[in-house]
Amino acid sequence: MVIRELLNETAKKLNGIDNYMFETHLIVRTILKMSPMDLVLSHKKEVENSLVKAVRSAAERRINGEPLQYILGTQEFMGIEFKVAENVLIPRADTETLVETVLSYLGKKGACILDIGSGSGCVGLSIAYHNERVYLRGVDISDAALTLSKENAQGLGLTERAAFSKADILTENLSGKYDIIVSNPPYIRSDVIPTLMQEVQCFEPHLALDGGEDGLIFYRTIIAKAPKLLNEKGLLAFEIGFDQGEDVSALMREAFDDIKVIKDLAGNDRVVTGIVKC
Repeated sequence: MVIRELLNETAKKLNGIDNYMFETHLIVRTILKMSPMDLVLSHKKEVENSLVKAVRSAAERRINGEPLQYILGTQEFMGIEFKVAENVLIPRADTETLVETVLSYLGKKGACILDIGSGSGCVGLSIAYHNERVYLRGVDISDAALTLSKENAQGLGLTERAAFSKADILTENLSGKYDIIVSNPPYIRSDVIPTLMQEVQCFEPHLALDGGEDGLIFYRTIIAKAPKLLNEKGLLAFEIGFDQGEDVSALMREAFDDIKVIKDLAGNDRVVTGIVKC
């Protein structure tokens, strides 16, 4: 089978999916390890049987609803390619607002940063990647997520400035002092999870989604513990759901000043920040 035939076959399988032609080309060129231009110029090239089988397997998984990022094992975030797997939340463009907010706050300054609920490491590692004076500690309850975040740190050459360890923020007290605490915690209400699109509710880890009965359990806990972990004038920065800006701001007012709610590119509330009170 030549590449053109493989593309046509895969496109027919994925025809019911939005952007199926884009996904077809992405699956084929990723598995064949080809650039977009090479794919265009190599339509008559024969494909090894093992690679044909791999493409067919990927297409089958996709039509069964599995997210493309898990199938291919990567997702781009902040201009960086991160490894992802079913044990971690897929990095999303909305979360780039959180990273950009922290980078803008830092400017050229360095900082020691604590990333709570680090998952794949995409938030903290992106900050460290784009600011060479950042030192990062990431914590997560999931062993699988920690393994993946360490692999991502190694792939980005950040192992000397980034360390990851296991911790349950709901039951454990963390140690150390930090200039910034950043977190994209689980914030979806428990009763909403069954209504999410199939790709999310059936494949992404509920541990990284479920924010409790009102979606705020992790915000309450982190806000209560953050003042002891932050240096003077330290920054706390959260990603939030589009309708949680006022609720999270209200939780922060007792211990934080200069509270700001920042919108993402779609105009939705996406980030809340505050400076710890002296």
